[in-house]
Formats: sequence, C-alpha cells, structure tokens
Amino acid sequence: MAVPQAFPPGPLHEPAGVLTEPQLCPQSVAEGFLEEERRLNAELSQLQFSEPVGIVYNPVEYAWEPHHSYVTRYCQGPKEVLFLGMNPGPFGMAQTGVPFGEVSIVRDWLGIGGAVLTPPQEHPKRPVLGLECPQSEVSGARFWGFFRNLCGQPEVFFRHCFVHNLCPLLFLAPSGRNLTPADLPAKQREQCLGLCDAALSRQVQLLGVRLVVGVGRLAEQRARRALAGLMPDVQVEGLLHPSPRSPQANRGWEALAKERMNELGLLPLLTK
Repeated sequence: MAVPQAFPPGPLHEPAGVLTEPQLCPQSVAEGFLEEERRLNAELSQLQFSEPVGIVYNPVEYAWEPHHSYVTRYCQGPKEVLFLGMNPGPFGMAQTGVPFGEVSIVRDWLGIGGAVLTPPQEHPKRPVLGLECPQSEVSGARFWGFFRNLCGQPEVFFRHCFVHNLCPLLFLAPSGRNLTPADLPAKQREQCLGLCDAALSRQVQLLGVRLVVGVGRLAEQRARRALAGLMPDVQVEGLLHPSPRSPQANRGWEALAKERMNELGLLPLLTK
C-alpha cells in the first residue's frame, strides 16, 4: 500500500480556475453551503425509491433548525479539510441534523440545539426524538469524541475543518432496518449518488477545500469519483470508519485515527 502524501499545513489556495469570484464574506460561505444543500434536497425529492427501501428520512429538512445552526456556526469561512461521511445514521444525524451527530456531543460539546420535526413518514421502530433521543450512536460518539479529546474546543477543530455527509438521506427497509446506499439497486443508487457527487464538487469548490478525508471506504471511493475533475488541487484520502461493526475499529479506533491524522500531516491543524 502506497504511503499517503502528507498534507502540508499552509495558507489556503483555490484550485486553479475554480474560484474566480472575490472572497465571500463569512455569512455568505455558510449561506452558500446551505443553498447547495437546499438545491440537492430539491433534486433528490424528485427521485423514487423501491424495494428494498420502505421509508426515506431527510434530516436536513425536518431537522433544519439544528442543521442550520451547525452550518452557520461552524462553516463561517473557507476550510482546508473536509471530513466526509456517507449518509445519516438512525441515532445520529437522523436525530440531530448534524453529521455523525451523537446526541450528547451535539448538545453538550458542539452546543447545538433547536426543534426537530417529525419526518413526513416515520417508521414506528425508528422514531425521531431529536435531542431527547436516549439511544447513543457509537460511530458518532467515537468520531466526535476523538476530536473533542484532540482539539479540546470545537472552535479549534472547525478553524480549518468541517464535517459533512455526501448523501443527506437515511434509507430504511420496511422492517426498519438501516440500509446504506450500497444496498440500493444499482440504477437508483447511481441516480441518487450522482446528484450527491455533483453537489459535493460544488461544495468543495465553495469552501476552497484542499483535502477531503472520506470516513469509510465507500465515502472515500465516492469522493474520488466526484472530485476527479478537481485533482490534483484537491486531494482525497481515507479514514477507517468508527462503526462498531468494524472489528478493526473495535480494537481501538482513536489510536488508529490519531495515527492517520499524523500520516496526513493534520495534527498541527487540530491542536492549539
């Protein structure tokens, strides 16, 4: 396996020929990002999903208030690094509107609150309880817990970094089982992720991102595909997913994540 290229800390630069407009003011960056999300939501709303999908949740819509708070608070300017998840989990972003959004960390460390509405269709086995949800999401607790321990304060993390999901949709089988985009029929998957890929490319250009770190193999692969036209100005690397279904992650994900941050040259950006 090739050793990844270290990511050198340094001043932001935009990929050649990508951002030619004058530098956006901080609020315009957040509002521009949210506008791209609204555009993607409108495009995805035109799609229809069949078996094995029973119900689709879009927390960027029904959890708009905390999601809007997350973006406007922590995406106020250009970002050097984007950590990219695949899509919401039932006890994370589906409850809070925040990627990898384990409830206690969103509420107590990120300081995000707000009303979470009920999805238009709600599965009885997957109720949306918002910030009152008692179920902890292991992946989110591991992911944000690592950066909380490393950075201390969220402002240190978000000074150079942001976290986003490629696809805003949570897919549930009729039984209530969580489905990943990989579980969708090929045509439906490519229709959905093709729209998400295009949105990601626009968002990366908007933020001036230099490095995208796909959290999990699928997110990394889709990022490489979506951003092929922006390389080599935008680099794509991967990070082991903190899922409890991963035996490797269960043997000590925090140590592996810190080693990976060091390999990518990111530790100076993540500490005071």
